[in-house]
Amino acid sequence: MATESPHILLTLVAFLALIGSLVVVHELGHYAVGRWFGVKAEKFSIGFGPQIWGRVDKRGTLWRIGLLPLGGYVQFAGDMNPASQADESWKQLPEEERNQTFQSKTLWQRALIVFAGPAVNFILAILIAMGFLLAFGKSVTQPVVDVVQPNSPAAVAGLQVGDRILTLNDRTVETFDMMANEVIMIPNEKIVLEIERNGARMTKEATVAAVIEVDRFGNEYRIGRLGIGASKLEIREVGLLEAPWAAVVQTGNILRQQIIGLGQIISGRRPISELGGPLKIAKVSGEAMSLGILTFISLAALISINLGFINLLPIPMLDGGHLLLYAIEAVRRRPATPVVQEWAFRAGFAMLAAFMIMVTFNDLASFGLFESG
Repeated sequence: MATESPHILLTLVAFLALIGSLVVVHELGHYAVGRWFGVKAEKFSIGFGPQIWGRVDKRGTLWRIGLLPLGGYVQFAGDMNPASQADESWKQLPEEERNQTFQSKTLWQRALIVFAGPAVNFILAILIAMGFLLAFGKSVTQPVVDVVQPNSPAAVAGLQVGDRILTLNDRTVETFDMMANEVIMIPNEKIVLEIERNGARMTKEATVAAVIEVDRFGNEYRIGRLGIGASKLEIREVGLLEAPWAAVVQTGNILRQQIIGLGQIISGRRPISELGGPLKIAKVSGEAMSLGILTFISLAALISINLGFINLLPIPMLDGGHLLLYAIEAVRRRPATPVVQEWAFRAGFAMLAAFMIMVTFNDLASFGLFESG
């Protein structure tokens, strides 16, 4: 049975804390590397739109909070706008001021400044994962079948109790959790399993079942199920030297799942309605906060990875779009013309606006706003 949804005030506080902290981390990445290369930051904004608070520091940077808490930006000297389009007047500045502009820096320096935002989001997720691994250890449950549900895809494929799963679609399976996390992402898809039974290796094919699960808040999730289980959960402590790499691997696996999910949506294997926007994030953040601070921190790590990934997509207006233009500049040995950059940013803005409208529509539909009767 679904529980009562969190109070609207808790949801609002949780959403602002989640998005605000992740945006600050992201923009601090840009800001810190920019400062490292001697670029002056004119504005550091959390949120867009009219300013509701602001302060100018001794370096001349305006630290501000905007009315719309759906992102942020660092506007460096030489930028015409928050999208970091170049203001050509930077070339006319005195040498000292010109050397503090973003455009005056070498290509690799500009690329590092842009890449730093998403990179810090990934680093934050890795640090959170390290903390959880050190505190709670990691699952090392062997990928050995202890339970086979009747009439499940595993039963139909001929899997038996005692079978050890060696590979799933040619990917080595090290733990039961690793296999389960892989299967969850591919409902209705065919898989090939290499198993070991009584010392002999064999191959089994199965079609992952699609199952609708409902959480305690009434949210529905479509996931993949194979119909096997492990009866004994094994947890091993993680040492301080092992934790960093284990956290990197864990973060990489989550990123891989997000890439798979996006690919499934683009290819039509998952409905586009599964994409959520700010309203859905607000709802989920409130629910996570109501379950405790550890659940909320876990969600923050997940959203941080998502934020870093999305920002690296090669769409103008996003960090990935800037990096794409820099890659073109590296190949051509000269920047794209101002006209090309202008049209690229207009196209990027149109794409992002259309995306925001679509995910907001999805959010409202998931709340039942468009249901009749």
